[in-house]
Amino acid sequence: MKVYGIKSCASVRKALKFFKDHDISYEFVDFKKEPVGCDKIDSWLTKVDMDILFNNRGTKYRTLKLKELNLDNAGKREWLCKENLLIKRPVIELDNGEVVVAFDEDRYAEIFLR
Repeated sequence: MKVYGIKSCASVRKALKFFKDHDISYEFVDFKKEPVGCDKIDSWLTKVDMDILFNNRGTKYRTLKLKELNLDNAGKREWLCKENLLIKRPVIELDNGEVVVAFDEDRYAEIFLR
């Protein structure tokens, strides 16, 4: 599986610690070093809702003053393509094609420890 995020994100650090603690192997992709493009974002959006993928509570959202733009889903998609730090983290692509967004220890236990 692949884990997308940035090393400085608390949620990403919790997810990586969870995988390490449970000896679950993963490949990490850092948005800052390897930005994802619209193709990847469109692929994720076929599996998760925009409201799940788009981070409207983060620092980047506030500094860009995106709330004032009252974006629709097309506008949010455009911003996700331009600014990967607006993606809620981590994004995990499982080998079966499923996509899991954000860190939730109980949900991770259900998915990864079955």
